Amino acid sequence: MNTTTAHSPSVGFELPRSAPSAARRLLQLLQRLRHGHLTMHLPDGSVQRFGSGAPDAPHASMVLHNWGVCEATLKSGDIGFAESYIAGDWTTPDLTGLMRLFLVNRREVEDLIFGTWMGRLAYRVRHLLNRNSKANSRKNIHAHYDLGNAFYSLWLDETMNYSAAWWADPEMDLPSAQRAKVARALDQVQVRAGDRVLEVGCGWGALAEMATVERGASVTGVTLSTEQLAFAQERLARQGVALAGATQDAAWRWPVQADLRLQDYRDIDDGPYDAVCSIEMVEAVGREYWPTYFETLHRVLKPGGRACIQSITIDDALYERYIRSTDFIQQYVFPGGCLPSPSVFEAQARAAGFEVVDRFAFGPDYGRTLALWRESFLRQQDAVRALGFDTRFLRIWEFYLCYCEAGFAQGDIDVMQFTLQRA
Repeated sequence: MNTTTAHSPSVGFELPRSAPSAARRLLQLLQRLRHGHLTMHLPDGSVQRFGSGAPDAPHASMVLHNWGVCEATLKSGDIGFAESYIAGDWTTPDLTGLMRLFLVNRREVEDLIFGTWMGRLAYRVRHLLNRNSKANSRKNIHAHYDLGNAFYSLWLDETMNYSAAWWADPEMDLPSAQRAKVARALDQVQVRAGDRVLEVGCGWGALAEMATVERGASVTGVTLSTEQLAFAQERLARQGVALAGATQDAAWRWPVQADLRLQDYRDIDDGPYDAVCSIEMVEAVGREYWPTYFETLHRVLKPGGRACIQSITIDDALYERYIRSTDFIQQYVFPGGCLPSPSVFEAQARAAGFEVVDRFAFGPDYGRTLALWRESFLRQQDAVRALGFDTRFLRIWEFYLCYCEAGFAQGDIDVMQFTLQRA
């Protein structure tokens, strides 16, 4: 609705004569906005305003440089919306705020979020072909995590944690909040000196470093990222941790305290472990392989042992629609990935023989983490370009970070640490 009609969208609304049919359809759908308001600058120079004009309501604006976003969004939902942004068809001064506005109006503009069945069919097929078989898993992980350690080092904090931080104290800085998250996971599985700990998805080695250096545990970590593995091994070596396969130049470095491997989680066969940690890796497993993932953890964990699994989750109410479709993240960021809902996660864990002994949700902290990452990433755009990445890449990543930030801020997605115990 325009600014003159706070409650009657049909009054005073005029469709631009130059607008193609897809644009007319999209603008009519936007009249349904009930929460907050949107100011849209159209290609013909006119301005349309939709939603409530209340001063304290959420608001956003966007500038359409051409009409391309209209057809793309109606056809392919959030994927088309993202692709038109990546192409430069539209801009906004607040990308996160714009996406939050659409999310809070999810029921009113559902067609814009999901698009049409036919419009998303090719994307759905591509998503299914990316399922995380052993061969595809390495390819999918490489597509995201092997962009280069230099790239991630530009905008992640010094701990090189690429997962939600936890502000145990609201006054913490980001590195301290990241260490608090890792410490909580280790506390949940009750890691003590001498314990054998398995980390599934060891990333750049933050948890392995804390478990070995600060807790005195022995860690086995697996990853499919060659870049992450090299960084993690060097990181632990600098701390004096004895690494499996490394040349031991001092007797005091024996025995081996860390074994970091380029290995698929399905091939782990050297248990039993006293404890297992896995930080935001289960989302990359894929729905078809969740039973295998949980069965593997159960198989390698000693009786009575605990596992702490940190997972991004999607609201139970949104799960069924989500798994029948595909989204921007699966197409452009994490091919083959899938988010569990909290109830689905716990059902999978119980089916594998685990008891869920603790669950801790801290989604707003992920929103805060993402906001800090986004700010850091945008500050480093020139440095990212210097690494060889182009404007299209920068737009994809900006959209990705804002897309996730909006989802956590709105509560459609959450992040949880689940603590499981084997009988």
